[in-house]
Amino acid sequence: MSQAPGVRLGLDLGGTKIEIAALAPDRAFLLRQRCATPQGDYAATLRAIAALVAAAEQALGMPGLPLGIGMPGSLSPLTGRVRNANSTALNGQPLREDLQALLRRPMRLENDANCLALSEATDGAGAGAEVVFAAILGTGVGAGIALRGQVLTGRNGIAGEWGHNPLPLASGEELARPACWCGRRACLETWLSGPGLAADHAVVTGQRLEPEQLVAAMRAGDGAAQASFARYVDRLARALAQVINVLDPDVIVLGGGMSNVAELYEAVPRLWTPHVFSDQVRTALKPAAHGDSSGVRGAAWLAATSV
Repeated sequence: MSQAPGVRLGLDLGGTKIEIAALAPDRAFLLRQRCATPQGDYAATLRAIAALVAAAEQALGMPGLPLGIGMPGSLSPLTGRVRNANSTALNGQPLREDLQALLRRPMRLENDANCLALSEATDGAGAGAEVVFAAILGTGVGAGIALRGQVLTGRNGIAGEWGHNPLPLASGEELARPACWCGRRACLETWLSGPGLAADHAVVTGQRLEPEQLVAAMRAGDGAAQASFARYVDRLARALAQVINVLDPDVIVLGGGMSNVAELYEAVPRLWTPHVFSDQVRTALKPAAHGDSSGVRGAAWLAATSV
C-alpha cells in the first residue's frame, strides 16, 4: 500500500501503556495498537515507541508517516528536555532529540492533556466551543486548554498545568496529608486522581479498595464509600470552580478513569456554584466524547502540524 495523503500517526505515552493509532483524513481509525510502558526505564521506553511505530507502518504499508506524541509533563523551553512528568524516568531526558534520531520523520510532542483538549475541541465534547478546559483524572491529574480549536501552551509552556496547584480552600487536615511526588503539599493530583481517591478512603477507614471497587461500593450503598466519594466530589467542585473563576471556559471535559463515573456530572456543578464569582454558572461539564481514544486522537491531530 502506498502512503495515503493525510494519514497520520498519534502516540499516547502513558504511565502504564503506550498506544499508537493511525487516523485517516475522515477521522476514522485505520489502526490501533498498544503495549505496556516499561517502568522506570527510559531507554526501554524509547525502544518500545520505535517498535510500535515500525509495526504500525508495516501493517499499513505506509512508511515515514507524520507523528504526534502525547506525553506526561512537557518540554522545557529553556533546555528542550522533559520536565514535570509523573513518569519520572522521563524527566531531564532529551525525548524529542532521541525520538528524532530513532524515527527520522516530522513529529510534534505535546502534553497528554493538551492532546485531550485538542481532540475534544476538534470533534468531541467541546466541538465548536471557543474555550475548552480538558482535565485528566486518571493515575495522575493534568489538564490542557484549547482556544478556538488550537492548543494553548502559554509563555512558559505550562498553560493548563492544573494538577500541581494546591487544593482550594483546603482544611488543616487536608494540608497535613503526605507531600506529592513533586515535593509540594495538597496538590490536586494527590486528591483527584484515582489513586488519590483510594488513598483518602484508606486513611479515613483503614480499608484499601481500588477506585473501581470504591465506586461500586458507593453505588451499592456502603456508607463509608459514599462518604469518601462525597469528599472527592466536593474537592473536585472546589478545584474546577477555581478554573472557572480564572479561565471561564465554555466547556470542561473530563478524561481518565474517574471521568467514567457518571455521578460526577450532576453532583460537581451543583457544588461548584457557591465558589464561582458569578450570578450564574453556564459552564458545561462533560465526559470526553471519544473516551480513552481521545488522547491518541489528539496526538494524531498534532501530526497535521508537525515541525
